[in-house]
Amino acid sequence: MDRVKSSMQQVPNPIPKVLSRRTGGANSLEVEKENFERSQAVSINKAINTQEIAVKEKHARTCILGTHHEKAAHTFWAAVNRLPLSSNAVLCWKFCHVFHKLLRDGHPNVIKDSMKNKADLTDMSRMWGHLSEGYGKLCSIYLKLLITKMEFHIKNPRFPGNLQMSNRQLDEVGENDVNNFFQMTVEMFDYLECELNLFLAVFSSLDMSRSVSVTAAGQCRLAPLIQVILDSSHLYDYTVKLLFKLHSCLPAETLQGHRDRFQEQFKKLKSLFYRSSNLQYFKRLIQIPQLPENPPNFLRASALSEHISPVVVIPAESSSPESEHVVETEDLVDTDIPPQPAVVETRFDDLFGAATDPFNFNSQNGMRRHADDKDRLIQQLTAEIQALREELETFRIESGRLCQALRGRVSELEAELAEQSHLKQQALGESEFLRAELDDLRRVKEDTEKEQRSLTEIEKKAQANEQRYTKLKEKYTELVQSHADLLRKNAEVTRQMTVARVAQDEVDSVRREMQEKVKAAQDASEQQEKAQLEQLQGLQAELHSSRTELEILKGSVMSSQKSSEEISTQLSALELEKVELVASVSKKEAELASIGEELERVQNSLATERESGVKAAEALQNQLNEKESREQALESQLEAQRWGALEGALEEAGRIIQDCLSQLDDPTHISCTSSADYLLSRCQAAVECVERLQAARDGFQADSTGVSELVQAVTQFAHQVGDTIIQGSATSHMVPVDQADELSSSVKACGAEALALLVQLRDRDTLATADSSKLKEVLEGIKATAEKLRPRGLELKQGELGEMVEQEMASASEAVESAAARIEEMLNKSRAVDTGIKMEVNERILASCTDLMAAIKVLVLSSKDLQSDIVESGRGAASMKEFYAKNSRWTEGLMSASKAVGWGATVLVDAADLVVQGKGKFEELMVCSHEIAASTAQLVAASKVKADKGSPNLARLQQASRGVTQATAGVVASTKSGKSQIEETDTMDFSSMTLTQIKRQEMDAQVLVLELETRLQKERERLGELRKKHYELAGVAEGWGEQEEGTG
Repeated sequence: MDRVKSSMQQVPNPIPKVLSRRTGGANSLEVEKENFERSQAVSINKAINTQEIAVKEKHARTCILGTHHEKAAHTFWAAVNRLPLSSNAVLCWKFCHVFHKLLRDGHPNVIKDSMKNKADLTDMSRMWGHLSEGYGKLCSIYLKLLITKMEFHIKNPRFPGNLQMSNRQLDEVGENDVNNFFQMTVEMFDYLECELNLFLAVFSSLDMSRSVSVTAAGQCRLAPLIQVILDSSHLYDYTVKLLFKLHSCLPAETLQGHRDRFQEQFKKLKSLFYRSSNLQYFKRLIQIPQLPENPPNFLRASALSEHISPVVVIPAESSSPESEHVVETEDLVDTDIPPQPAVVETRFDDLFGAATDPFNFNSQNGMRRHADDKDRLIQQLTAEIQALREELETFRIESGRLCQALRGRVSELEAELAEQSHLKQQALGESEFLRAELDDLRRVKEDTEKEQRSLTEIEKKAQANEQRYTKLKEKYTELVQSHADLLRKNAEVTRQMTVARVAQDEVDSVRREMQEKVKAAQDASEQQEKAQLEQLQGLQAELHSSRTELEILKGSVMSSQKSSEEISTQLSALELEKVELVASVSKKEAELASIGEELERVQNSLATERESGVKAAEALQNQLNEKESREQALESQLEAQRWGALEGALEEAGRIIQDCLSQLDDPTHISCTSSADYLLSRCQAAVECVERLQAARDGFQADSTGVSELVQAVTQFAHQVGDTIIQGSATSHMVPVDQADELSSSVKACGAEALALLVQLRDRDTLATADSSKLKEVLEGIKATAEKLRPRGLELKQGELGEMVEQEMASASEAVESAAARIEEMLNKSRAVDTGIKMEVNERILASCTDLMAAIKVLVLSSKDLQSDIVESGRGAASMKEFYAKNSRWTEGLMSASKAVGWGATVLVDAADLVVQGKGKFEELMVCSHEIAASTAQLVAASKVKADKGSPNLARLQQASRGVTQATAGVVASTKSGKSQIEETDTMDFSSMTLTQIKRQEMDAQVLVLELETRLQKERERLGELRKKHYELAGVAEGWGEQEEGTG
């Protein structure tokens, strides 16, 4: 990532300006993402196509940079999933090449993101494996290699994608544990085996008699081998180092299989490296190392110092293999010793005298002594010469070792130089990518403006469509209402007889009421006339009495005249109303006469319908009798078919078990192996199937219609018992002879008892007396044998599991107590600060949370007591630590549930605190209460899975669980009531708003509704993805995938 950042800093100045403008609006991020996805899709489609040519480096480099930019491989897989990889072999081959490059040089998250598509890659490999030649076979082998590489990196996450590690990092991966190094060596052997298989498959598909490496088709097949050579060199180096480390810790006999497998792979790898180095295509792209003549001798520890790590060098594109600098040994160390004639000659003269007087005739007495000195000097010189020769040989060996070390150093420096060149090319490619992205941003800006204008038009059309939809909806509602009215009118016809009598009474009462109203109106009019006359007389008296109020009296006279006119108008209106009432009375009488006629017609129609109903009832009775006779015949046929289906299922089950028994004698089955743990799980499943078969048999006897459950039980019984037989035989291949014979005989006895039980079930006479107790005894015996064969865990692991269980349960209890204390503190603060409705709501919510914490505390204590009973009743003679280690999955489930309870209590208290302070949401508190209820349910399920049904602690635990459920419901109910109580205080007042303001508010409300609906849909999708990821991570943590073990 540092290299990517440094390369991004070398981009010219216009890029930061564009980036600063990009952050100006929310749409710029979407535009940037769209441009990135478009450029990645273009590069992926250019790199992965149907042309039979090698993948261009620049397109693959763009894909690699895209993963580092995105920090994932989602865009790559989104583009690849749209390609028809299953229909074109060349397209699939080039996809494998690009994907291999991404796994090596892409972002580390590429491996994790690609594991989601492992099943699709496996299916594709199996599909292409049906072809025996061409690219189909190569694609199948290459896909298996990529799957193996992903699995290796998932199991060993410390290994980078390019497999480049130092010796110290390699030791840290093994954690100084010989078992880890042993397993890692086996995985590297498998990994290297897949690499070699692809190597051999590519070479066998080429015609080596011609220069295939210079043709486009040949280069298309050879190009992926560069990645294979890079991986193989590192795998070979790490395998050698790990084997030397294993030989220093384990006996040589134990590692004989490792040595044999290494010898075989060494020969293949050496031959393939030699053949590859002679191809013209590889000479200009990669410098392939040559392996030593003989493989390392792992039985000699000093041979590790002679091992030289093979280094693959990728030269720069501008250089050629002929122009590369080659360092010769003679240039580094001169192993020749120059002659020294002068020194030797001087030393000879000093010892034997000058050449002018070789014989000394004057000193005859000292001749013998001088000869002895010569002999001693000759011996001394001979010894010195021998020592010099040994020193020379040592010097030559040391110089050779130094030469080899210098050659290795030169190769490393060349590799570093090539890596720097590669980084430079990546930086240039990234610069080009950013320039292209800048151009795309400019184009996208223009497109965005156009889309904004079109968006406005679309919104207008959407509003028109919404109005049209509203009108159609109203019309549809009217049609439904009219249809309902017609149905009600049809029902009221039968009640019109009673209604007619009631209508007559109503008409009489209405007539009396009308007469009373007319009289009352006449009396009121007379009283009003008298009152007006009296008022007129008073006004005339006031006119004579006061001259000063003349104008006011004139106005009063005018008003009195107007009121008299109004009174006359009212009188005329009353007369008209009287006329109308008389007319309505006559109309009611006419309606009454018509209703009487309608009543007669209804009575006639009822008589006619009664006669037709009697005839229809007789016809229906005849049809019912015929139907009963047909049902009896069909019931007999159905009974025969049920028994036939049951017999067919029993026959098929017998054939399945017989086939499993026949496989035990198959010689090819000897290579199949299995583990005791897996056999134990299969035996448990078989016992459950036998019990289910017994229950289904009893149900079938009570009710013969339940044959489907019995057929399902028979089918599952056959498969589970057959699987137990196969797994038992496979497990016997991994244990000593005595235990293997015992297990084999038990498995065969299981098959015989299962066949006998099926024979009893096939006969109707013996169906009720079929006994499965013997089969259960045999299965229990197999379980006991498998239990003995299970490996025991280490004491340290046992102690850690026991302590971790106690710690997690104690942590859960402490979290619950702390949550209760915090709730009490919040309640006191709320009482001191809040008043009115808010204080009432807060007290009710916190009280329900306090009840929930108390219920959870009781549940945790009950779970502790139940676990103690389980451990005491299930451990037997073993210790508590051994019991936890033996039931590690159950123990991990308890710890996970305890963590979830403590976390849920803490989150609930935080949510309640925010709600009380007015900063949180009531919905968060309800979600937290549901989450803690789910966590406690998980704890109950994990606690009761191994408990006895009659245990009193189990009953208390179940009672505590129901208390938690009720307390959770109380929290939700108090939260909902408090929310509604607070929301009722906020009333909506539109009395002061004008028509335009109301219309504006209505439009704003519609916009807000649409936005909230869109956000709701997105949040639901996000919730689904979060749940998928949670289940995936929970499966990895709990080891769900490890429960499915094969017999291969």
